[in-house]
This record gives sequence, C-alpha cells and structure tokens, in this order.
Amino acid sequence: MTTTIKLEEKVKTKGQEVAEELKIYFRERGIYVINLIGSPGSGKTSLLESLAPDLRGRTAVIEGDLQTDKDKLRIERAGLPAYQLNTLGACHLDAKMIRQAVDEFSLEGAKILFIENVGNLVCPASFVIGEDVKVAVVSVTEGDDKPAKYPTAIRVSSAMVITKMDLLPYTDCHVDQMEADAHAINPQMKIFKTSMKTGEGMKEFLAWIEESAAAK
Repeated sequence: MTTTIKLEEKVKTKGQEVAEELKIYFRERGIYVINLIGSPGSGKTSLLESLAPDLRGRTAVIEGDLQTDKDKLRIERAGLPAYQLNTLGACHLDAKMIRQAVDEFSLEGAKILFIENVGNLVCPASFVIGEDVKVAVVSVTEGDDKPAKYPTAIRVSSAMVITKMDLLPYTDCHVDQMEADAHAINPQMKIFKTSMKTGEGMKEFLAWIEESAAAK
C-alpha cells in the first residue's frame, strides 16, 4: 500500500511539473486556456459549437475522448481547428497528453484554447493540465443533485454552465437548488444558465470568457 501511494504521488508530482511548463508556454503566447469538465451528454461539445461563430480565427480546441474523433469533426465543421486525444480507457486527460497535443497541433493565431476533457465529473477535477480555469458543465436533464454529489468538480471550477435550459419544463430539475448547492461549495463561482437551442445565456458566458482572457 505504501509503495502504491508513493508511486501515485510521484506520478502526480511529475504531472504538476509538466502542467506548470504548459502554463508558462501558454502565458508566453498569450493563450487563455479553459478546461471543460462534465458528464457524457452534458453538452460540452454543443456548447463549443454554439460559441464557434463568435470565436473563429482566435480559438482552438483539444478534444479528449476514450475513442473516436466524432467530437473533433463536429468542432471542425463549426469552424474551429481541433486536435483529438484518445485516452483508450483512461478517465481523464493529463498534462503529458496536452503537451503531446501542443507539440503536434498548431496554435498559431489562437488566443483562447478550450480543452474538452473526458466525460465525467470525477477524475478530470483532480488533475491540472496547464489550464487557467476549469469550467463545469451540467445539464438540467442530469438532475439538480450534480453540484452536491460532485463537490470537488465545483470547488476547483471557476464557473458552472447549466445547459439545456430549453428542456427544463420537461424535467423535475430545480435550477435554484443547483445554484444554491454550487455556491455553498464555491461562493465565488460564476453560474450561467444556457440553451444552445434558444441562445439563452450564451452572450453572458462569452462575455465572461473574453473578460477573463483579457485580464490574464
């Protein structure tokens, strides 16, 4: 057991070193990095597709999935350059994977980089990968208990995007409870209620991104 703990500590320490190197790399190039974390189907890729028209020419995306390049292709069709990372079973992206992507993927002209992490609210919350901020994505169709059930993801995130608000009338989700639970864990958290179908909340979320990037 002791050996396992020591090994895990060494792996995490090495990952933190690479993450710090990445932060320096991005800072020197003026690139603001957002790590999107959320469950499968929460709407991470759709969120990026909706933002794409306002971000073209200055934004790139690194897509993380266990298998396939389906989300990468969606992002490219939306007009943003994208790079695919397949973890082949690993539940999160790590800093070494991001360094691989940066080595192979041109970020020329990019001022904002989204990293869409592997779909879950557990593992990605515990690893830094050179990002400036984490953003938690949760949907009303998942239920209102997600912030309370996954407090680490909420604690380490600077913002929470609640998606699929257009479906709220067809669910038993209580958005006020989601907001209250999130703020009980992270009082400073920004919360955006959005719908990719109606456009609700998208201007506000985009404005926050741009203001945060400008303040870097």
